[in-house]
Amino acid sequence: MTIRPPVPSDLSDIKRVLADTHLFPEELLADMIEPFFSNPDCLDKWLVLEKDHAVIGFSYTRPETFTEGTWNLLAIGCRSNVQGKGYGSQILQAVEESLQGERVLIIETSGTDDFHATRQFYRSRGYHQEAVIRDYWAPDDDKVIFWKQMNL
Repeated sequence: MTIRPPVPSDLSDIKRVLADTHLFPEELLADMIEPFFSNPDCLDKWLVLEKDHAVIGFSYTRPETFTEGTWNLLAIGCRSNVQGKGYGSQILQAVEESLQGERVLIIETSGTDDFHATRQFYRSRGYHQEAVIRDYWAPDDDKVIFWKQMNL
């Protein structure tokens, strides 16, 4: 198993992760990741988890505009057939390690029952539920914001 920055040839595998997880529509991926590939000054952080020569998970983190050292984990996920085996924790740990010297990492997720295990995952990794914005994503789908200090 390897965690590394993605290369363009990983896009089809990342799309498979998206198809499994429904994190966001896969047709958005190309525009989201393009600055990472084309702009050497891009601050976005993308990581992929590769096992047996296939990407089975990924993360996408970017700095929050107009803040000092605050980052937002916008996406993290693993293929459904490997969920619950610790790979998500390994990716999250790699994200945290990549943010050494930064101040804060925030994570936004859904408040629906379907995301109960996701919220528990973040709590188990030391994230604190900081805020809830009611009906944010859709009616009866709250945004739940988690927070963790990075520069301890």
